[in-house]
Amino acid sequence: MSPKQRLGYMLALIIAGEAVFALPFHIARFFRPTMLEVFGLTATELGIAQGVYGIVAMIAYFPGGPLADRYPAHKLMALSLWSTAAGGLYMATFPDFTGSMLMFGFFGVTTILLFWAALIRATRGWGGTDAQGRAYGLLDGGRGFLAAGLLSIGAAVFTFAFPDDYAAASMPEKAAALRSVIYGYTAFTALAGIYIWFALQGIEAVSSRAQVGRQTTIWAHIMPVLKLPTVWLQAMIVVCAYVGYKGIDNYSLFAVQGYGLDEIEAAQLLTLAAWLRPIAAFGAGYLGDRIDITRAILICFSLLLIADLLFAITTPISGAFLIMLANVALTCIAVYGLRGLYFAIFEETRLSPLMTGTAVGIVSVIGYTPDIFVTLVAGILIDASPGLEGHQHFFWFLASFALLGIIATIALRRIGRHTSSFTNSQDTT
Repeated sequence: MSPKQRLGYMLALIIAGEAVFALPFHIARFFRPTMLEVFGLTATELGIAQGVYGIVAMIAYFPGGPLADRYPAHKLMALSLWSTAAGGLYMATFPDFTGSMLMFGFFGVTTILLFWAALIRATRGWGGTDAQGRAYGLLDGGRGFLAAGLLSIGAAVFTFAFPDDYAAASMPEKAAALRSVIYGYTAFTALAGIYIWFALQGIEAVSSRAQVGRQTTIWAHIMPVLKLPTVWLQAMIVVCAYVGYKGIDNYSLFAVQGYGLDEIEAAQLLTLAAWLRPIAAFGAGYLGDRIDITRAILICFSLLLIADLLFAITTPISGAFLIMLANVALTCIAVYGLRGLYFAIFEETRLSPLMTGTAVGIVSVIGYTPDIFVTLVAGILIDASPGLEGHQHFFWFLASFALLGIIATIALRRIGRHTSSFTNSQDTT
């Protein structure tokens, strides 16, 4: 590809990669207190509903991998985006608990089955053999930049909707503001589907590899990948990193219940934190290409462990907002750095490019199980111990996974470069 094609290719992946997850995640993460109020849900009920997403997604990851090895990315990803946008129209009706479970289950299919493995495989192809950190760093950093922009617009809608006092706003006013945000995300998702259909169509890098994938059976890829210890360790690294990422979903509620901020201040805090995502992902990606991917991952997990422990053991004091802001920033740098790195491990462990989609499916089945349990655990802990104490219990939970991530990364560094090289010698065409 020419430099211009490479730029357009990555831009399309960035837009699609963030748009498809905006409705399932942005609303509940950045406007969580208002969503609970307007939808009439408790923290536990929202955790259960999002857990349904995780269960359905876990099932969808596995067949999604082989599909990505066999079919063009632009068709798979565009269909996924349009289906997700259709779910946004239902979200704007503010479904009850049962409806919310059905809605998140639907999102689990639309965002994963046809999309996720195709996105990761296309990104690995863009990075080649010597720029994997930059490829995934650009993808997640670009997604972070886009997410922060979308969040800034959404937070502005909330600010303008309540110029006097959010606490004094009526329920219809809050519902109208949240519905406007949902409609905005829905329109963006649908337009992203149109854009990626045309932007990726005709780019031979994806379709030619898909043609190669069709010449082998699905099981010819699955069984060798399942035998690789590096794939299982990489899955554990993704689990631990994703637990930290899912923990950010609770930060707006933590700011309100633990630190006494109002909902608008909490949304603004998360907006500032979201702008760190592109910086962290870009920086981690380039760092990974210089010092190697797993060493950069170790640094990120260490920072995450420190940040989680600080929130677990400290209590708000005078001027605590600045302390909270600094620690949220540290957490986001670590988490978003990990997101920009953990799929780059495939190249470091020399996994065959022809098996990337299948490996992504297997790693993701395990790695994204936190979609099932993290928000549920948070809801149970917070409802059982209302206020700051429940949130501190949740941060101890997060810290344990950061420590486990350090252990898994050290293990992968010790064996990764010796156990997966055989995969390249078994490429079939």
